[in-house]
Amino acid sequence: MEETQTQEFLGTARLGKLMLKFCIPCILSLLVSALYNIVDQIFVGNSELSVLGNAATGVVFPIFIIAQAFAWWIGDGCAAYLNICQGRGEGKKSHKAVGTGLVLTVLASVILIAVFFPLKRQLLSTFGASSESIGYAIEYFNIILPFFPVYMAMNMMNAVVRADGAPGWSMASMLSGALVNIALDPAFIYGCKWGMAGAAWATVIGQCVSFVIAVIYFFRTKTFKLRLKSFIPDFKAVFPAIKLGLSSFITQVTIVIISLVCNIMLAKYGAIDLNDPDTPIALIGVESKVFTVVINIVVGIVLGCQPIIGYNIGAKNYARIKRLYLYILSSTVAVGLVFTILFEACPSAVVGIFGKPDPEQVNPETYWQFGKKLFRIFLMFVTFTCTIKMSSIFFQALGKPVLAIAASLVRDIVCFVPLVCTLPLAMGIDGCLWAAPIADAVAMAVTVALTVVCFKDLNKKALILANS
Repeated sequence: MEETQTQEFLGTARLGKLMLKFCIPCILSLLVSALYNIVDQIFVGNSELSVLGNAATGVVFPIFIIAQAFAWWIGDGCAAYLNICQGRGEGKKSHKAVGTGLVLTVLASVILIAVFFPLKRQLLSTFGASSESIGYAIEYFNIILPFFPVYMAMNMMNAVVRADGAPGWSMASMLSGALVNIALDPAFIYGCKWGMAGAAWATVIGQCVSFVIAVIYFFRTKTFKLRLKSFIPDFKAVFPAIKLGLSSFITQVTIVIISLVCNIMLAKYGAIDLNDPDTPIALIGVESKVFTVVINIVVGIVLGCQPIIGYNIGAKNYARIKRLYLYILSSTVAVGLVFTILFEACPSAVVGIFGKPDPEQVNPETYWQFGKKLFRIFLMFVTFTCTIKMSSIFFQALGKPVLAIAASLVRDIVCFVPLVCTLPLAMGIDGCLWAAPIADAVAMAVTVALTVVCFKDLNKKALILANS
């Protein structure tokens, strides 16, 4: 009965009311998720570790993204599959996909630990750690890595919790962990004087709290019930979910690729143009964390709507899906414009949140000048970036993974990577910054074309349904 009521609510309630119910908890949940890394960087940057500490957390950040890629691949896929099953009235089929997905997530985490641990120095150096920051990065990484199973399972489960119609529970899971992290960071970094180790321990303890709360929910799910047999791997059951979540994986992996290429080019031209490889690496780390806040708001909007999209695509309610898209697009553009104004008007204030540069480590004048330039140029078309990301997730929720993957790859791989490698040959380090807005402009044009194709297909299906 509860499942039927949830399905009817998704198909009949006012869209504005549904968005408030589902999107706000999802946005808050993802913002809290972003806080795990941001809080560390703020406290580290304002400690005696300063710029080198920020550089260290910055080079570890892409490795978090690799772990998150696998967790979101399986979690978002299971979530989308769960919602489509609800729309078709087949909710009971999804328990095997969720159970197998959780097993695969834990297995992936163990494999990542086995691969990353012996290669940590080479890995961190590849992502931009210098001889001055590598020690801090390894200290942080050694504590974070063994907790990957907790971190990845927590992310996977919270995606399913949101799709199960409990975004508030997911928010509570993430918020509780973040509050623990925020409370422990100053205690461990300043009080106990544990430095990078303190930041790492605060993070993993917070993740454990979030994990436990997510596990508790899995004993009280609404639209599916897990049993012991749910965890016996059934690849046939999980395959539809794996296919639906593939775009999330590719999107996250492309973030790692562009972080790797961008860090390499910034370190190279930072040493040439600024006589300082650590300043651009530290600042791009700050930019990554700030941008994560922006993009998580947008992702929260569209992921919050995923149960509504999935249910209505399963129920073949195409007109309602098109109206919902306009709501999501308007919200995304509004978010992008607000942050564009912020980054263009007061970039120094944003950078300053993460601490002041230590004159014994870097040149403060260079640090502030490059920070302002980075935010004003690199994030010039952040509204386009948000719209591209939103469209990719929307396509995924519709069950169109090819369009979702295309929207992600065009911006990051087809455009940004070649530009960030070639523009510095003519423009120096500024070329690394201009690569982003140029890639955003080209990818936005492609995304508009993909959206037109998508909605022509929906109109065609609606016409066939009306005539049947």
